[in-house]
Amino acid sequence: MKITIVGTGYVGLVTGACLAEIGNDVFCVDVDPRKIEILNNGDVPIHEPGLQEMLNRTRTAGRIQFSTDVKASVEHGDIQFIAVGTPPDEDGSADLQYVLAAACNIGRYSNGFKVIVDKSTVPVGTARQVRRVVEEELKARGLAESDEHRFSVVSNPEFLKEGAAVDDFMRPDRIVIGIDDDEDGNRAREKMKRLYTPFNRNHERTLYMDVRSAEFTKYAANAMLATRISFMNDLSNLADSVGADIEAVRRGIGSDPRIGYHFLYAGCGYGGSCFPKDVQALVQTARENGKRLRILEAVEEVNHDQKNVLVNKIVERMGEDLRGRTFAIWGLAFKPQTDDMREASSRRIVAELLARGADVRAYDPVAMQEAERVFALDLAERPEDMKRLHLVGTQHEALRGANALVIVTEWKEFKSPDCGYLKSALKLPVIFDGRNLYEPESMAEMGIDYYAIGRPHVELDSHGDRIV
Repeated sequence: MKITIVGTGYVGLVTGACLAEIGNDVFCVDVDPRKIEILNNGDVPIHEPGLQEMLNRTRTAGRIQFSTDVKASVEHGDIQFIAVGTPPDEDGSADLQYVLAAACNIGRYSNGFKVIVDKSTVPVGTARQVRRVVEEELKARGLAESDEHRFSVVSNPEFLKEGAAVDDFMRPDRIVIGIDDDEDGNRAREKMKRLYTPFNRNHERTLYMDVRSAEFTKYAANAMLATRISFMNDLSNLADSVGADIEAVRRGIGSDPRIGYHFLYAGCGYGGSCFPKDVQALVQTARENGKRLRILEAVEEVNHDQKNVLVNKIVERMGEDLRGRTFAIWGLAFKPQTDDMREASSRRIVAELLARGADVRAYDPVAMQEAERVFALDLAERPEDMKRLHLVGTQHEALRGANALVIVTEWKEFKSPDCGYLKSALKLPVIFDGRNLYEPESMAEMGIDYYAIGRPHVELDSHGDRIV
């Protein structure tokens, strides 16, 4: 099938590569010539495991192309995926300007029946706006009543986890398709069914529903996951106060099959491109409709405060004035297996440490280039602070001369550290762990002063017995 992907960001690239992998003829278009140049040179502008190799295969086979030619892209695809960004507006609602610009181009250059697929995460009612924009463009061309230029707008939200997106797309747990129940919708349904048939070989994964319900489903899914994270983070702070171990609590409640273990890990707050903006957008949608989503308002508040928890622990241990202190940071991306720094907890933590006069030596396995760009923007008006931020090449280099280690992202290579080297490299054997990677008792036995999230701080006496 001939497929067009509008937007070569995270969702667009993964969608295009995976659809080309199963034999489709894919045309990826973007208005950013820099991105297209990178892709045409054989590189990938984002870090996602398996994506580079898949693009190499499909590019060599001639099943995927990259261009800034909007007219050619519309003429190419019978199915037009809109996979552009929907950043938060000032009031927290989703900014649809790029989605509607893509719709405008489709109407302007349409050369036959088109299935227009909203792949971007968009609020309820967006499909109606896309339809209106396309209709206006066709009307301007005198084609509003043309049977040849009819179209259908479909909602097909993505459920991709950064760091596992290729596998998620190729082995989906569900495929949600929102479609109109009319003649054009029936034509679109047949095309979408054919497109996704390879993913339904073993059992049917496709869930058909009305368009508005499909748009709502994406936001509801992300809001639920964000709620679980903030719930555990809120409990972890209470665990700190009452002396409970949030890890034991997690195992205790996660063993209940009605609850499960997924997204029940306490930490220093969620980030990324999805959860923060999608929770905000859903809260704003409720306000626009005269409702309040009180649970999600609390989810936002908890997550905002959670990004300060590690800094609060550092201040409690070392004092408010951190001048003359150096902190090693392990992990900058918002999660492992990605270089995404959007809403990353590290940004708040680093900024707070620098504001208190500390020096910071930071390392991340893949996000260093993106971190350099992001911190240059974050600290543009604080040049003196920027001078005290050092992005280094290895995790061991980050430790040298530091007063303490702060763990922000749970990369696998941080899970089994050389504690002997760690103690020798640090001026003080102190760890502030925002992801609960280690066991407090084991750290105490090795002579490391260990502070985690919602886990007891363990001290041993001279005989190795725990001090209560």
